Amino acid sequence: MPSRQTVDAFTAQVLSGDHVGAIRDWYAEDASMQENQASPRVGRDLLMDGEARTLARVKTVETELLAPPLIDGDTVVIRWRFTFAPHEGPPKAMEEIAWQIWRGDKVWRETFFYDPRQMA
Repeated sequence: MPSRQTVDAFTAQVLSGDHVGAIRDWYAEDASMQENQASPRVGRDLLMDGEARTLARVKTVETELLAPPLIDGDTVVIRWRFTFAPHEGPPKAMEEIAWQIWRGDKVWRETFFYDPRQMA
């Protein structure tokens, strides 16, 4: 079960823009991420690679925490807003809920819930 201090340190790293580093530092080796109802991606190295590829497709990403994370035992729920500035064209903002299951001080399972039309 993560402490408030652990979750705050994790969110601070994401807010700093170190998205790949946050996966490296805060996710279990066998962690998984799942987008809405898609199949999960499994393995920290795969997750880091996917995050790096996403970031490479845009010029910048501004990350906002829209509410304090909710912590209930091993479950953490975080409401984020990401504003992606593409290499060309106007920025696009996306809000999502990240539903995480932690194993000790590491994220083990994560599902993102969002409306994909936000990026259209």
